[in-house]
Amino acid sequence: MKKEEKNILWFDEIDKDDVDLVGGKGANLGEMTKAGIPVPRGFNVTSKAYFDFLEENKLKSKIHQELKKVDADDPQSINEASSRVKKIIKGGDMSPELSKEIIHSYLKLGGIISHARVAIRSSATAEDLPTASFAGQQETFLNVKGEANVLNRVKDCWASLFESRAIFYREEKGFDHFKVGIAVPVQEMIPADISGVMFTIDPITHQKNRIIIEAIYGLGEYIVQGIVTPDIYNVNASNLEILSKKVEKQIIQLVRSERESAQKKVSRRLQLKRKLTDSQIKELAKLGRKIHKHYFYPQDIEWVLYKKKFYIVQSRPVTTIKKEEKKKKTVEIKRDILLKGTPASPGIVSGPVKKIFSSKNINKAEKGDILVTTMTTPDFVPAMKRVTAIVTNKGGQTSHAAIVSRELGIPCIVGTQNATEVLKENQIITVNGAKGEIYKGGLKEESVTLEGPKPEIANLKHQNIIKTATNIYVNLAEPDLAEEVAKRNVDGVGLLRAEFMIAQYGIHPRKILKDKKQKGFVDDLTTNISTFCKAFYPRPVVYRATDFKTNEYRNLTGGKAYEPEEENPLLGYRGAFRYITDDDVFELELRAIKKVRKEYNNLSLMIPFVRTPQELEKVKRIILSNGLNRSATFELLLMVEVPSNVILLEDFIKVGIDGVSIGSNDLTMLILGVDRDNSNLAEAFNEQDKAVLWALKKTIKTCHKHKISCSICGQAPSFYEDLVEKLVDWGITSISVNPDAIERTRQIVYEMEKRKIKK
Repeated sequence: MKKEEKNILWFDEIDKDDVDLVGGKGANLGEMTKAGIPVPRGFNVTSKAYFDFLEENKLKSKIHQELKKVDADDPQSINEASSRVKKIIKGGDMSPELSKEIIHSYLKLGGIISHARVAIRSSATAEDLPTASFAGQQETFLNVKGEANVLNRVKDCWASLFESRAIFYREEKGFDHFKVGIAVPVQEMIPADISGVMFTIDPITHQKNRIIIEAIYGLGEYIVQGIVTPDIYNVNASNLEILSKKVEKQIIQLVRSERESAQKKVSRRLQLKRKLTDSQIKELAKLGRKIHKHYFYPQDIEWVLYKKKFYIVQSRPVTTIKKEEKKKKTVEIKRDILLKGTPASPGIVSGPVKKIFSSKNINKAEKGDILVTTMTTPDFVPAMKRVTAIVTNKGGQTSHAAIVSRELGIPCIVGTQNATEVLKENQIITVNGAKGEIYKGGLKEESVTLEGPKPEIANLKHQNIIKTATNIYVNLAEPDLAEEVAKRNVDGVGLLRAEFMIAQYGIHPRKILKDKKQKGFVDDLTTNISTFCKAFYPRPVVYRATDFKTNEYRNLTGGKAYEPEEENPLLGYRGAFRYITDDDVFELELRAIKKVRKEYNNLSLMIPFVRTPQELEKVKRIILSNGLNRSATFELLLMVEVPSNVILLEDFIKVGIDGVSIGSNDLTMLILGVDRDNSNLAEAFNEQDKAVLWALKKTIKTCHKHKISCSICGQAPSFYEDLVEKLVDWGITSISVNPDAIERTRQIVYEMEKRKIKK
């Protein structure tokens, strides 16, 4: 029987020329097996089996009908089609003949008594599409055991060919969905004492003749997820000389357990120990060099070490190699460091110190000054707009000072501990926001080397626009920036903060009501919101209602007369509870929204810090009583930032919302019990903590289930590229980031979507 007629092909039966039958990953596993590379045993369920499955169940026409409904410019229609098509495929019946062949092959991987544990991956393929690469995995299932489970996972892999991003890519390129097939490699699962990744080129500098090895205890998933920091070994590819070894402490590891992978503590004696010995590093590097030589191209290789033997479980070309770019801006400052803190917003500037301890004194700050303070609050914004840099004693990278500085595009250093004591009033200093360093004196021209053109914001019409299925929104608050940012490749405003506009007005809303000056307040707020809606029209603008805490409200004129002093404002009188008990103030915002919507219908409303579904219900009644009804153009969104929002999300959805936006900053604080503005706890504030990631994934999946949109507007996506990849993989509808991260995030999402399509 010819290869093309088989449903099952073992790794030693195939090679790199069999991509059409077993996809890129399957072909690579076969190629390496034949080349004598130590690859765990396994077989492929071929693309023929997949196409036969479609024909036998008469699924093509059903899938075609669903795909006809897709609007490539509407992510929601793509997501809905993806969900329906995957359900159709999973509902099909696998023929008895194919089932028997898969089970028979699976049993060969096991022992006489026990079933084997296997890794089941996807390997997409394409016929007659030379301009596209579908190589790589779509979906992966580890630690699978038992005949029924194996059969189900094969179908799950088939279904993953119609993930929403794969549909989007094929629609955009005009490819026939039915010319793309999928094979499923089923491979013996190696327990892995140690595992990692190896690059046969430096992936950062693209320096050739280098092999970079990353290693951790246990399964390699914790490297990908960023949960564990790996050891890094740098090897000269020519003579296998170990050039450097960076050893990281590892406390936890992921191991293969009886039912599924489980987290386990690394024994104390191993936590600080190097993962691989010198001889093992050289042995692995030699293996990497052999694979590179075989393919004549730099490789990204996944490996495991079990019982002192190395296994290669995957190899793919390094796809990020670029031609040498022009030198970027480089800065060399030979100066004594006065003070260090946490880098919060990049840039290097000089200026006189202006110390301000209260919002009452913000008028002291003049253009060109460097604002030095304990920490900033929203009422500092007018001063922050004037100064050239900001330095604070407290705070982390997601503190108010950091967020606003990045939005304004000025350098910022936070968490210095004692900047207000060390730095003197009117002292000339230089702030290096990228390094978190403060130097004495001004910036001398000869100490700075600038190379390459300064990037300019171009009009959208003149940009090489990258399109993504996942919307990229921007977080904004400053009306003066609206028009400029709107020219960027951005899909709308995912978070329009009310606090900054109200802080600039400067008067507590209750005093405004008492003085009967609400018309001026509403008109001013209307003008500011309209500025955003006009600049971004017809792209959506999501206005988040005020979420001042009591300590911030007290700083407004008249605030002390109306605001209590709370021990913990973060958990105090704020958000939805305030709207319910002080609806007169909330109605001022609603009046402004209603006025804006008479001219611009791209404005929607988001409610922050809602503790219970009952609170949401009461807030909805107030909104409705003010003549604002949900519609296709006016959506009501819930800010997910309290753990109860995640736990009871289905109950919140039942109250009636159109979507959610995850506030990762507050959500992380409340899940981990960490004040992000406390610099002493900076290391404990981790938006990639396992508990936080669980909450993000749970929220996204729940929204998918109920077919409502799910965005994220916290600071995390602006910082962590690997988190962006997770969000896209889980199916986030949109990501809202700071203006400085728009293009970078769009590129990350674009690359992630391409990879998912290739899988």
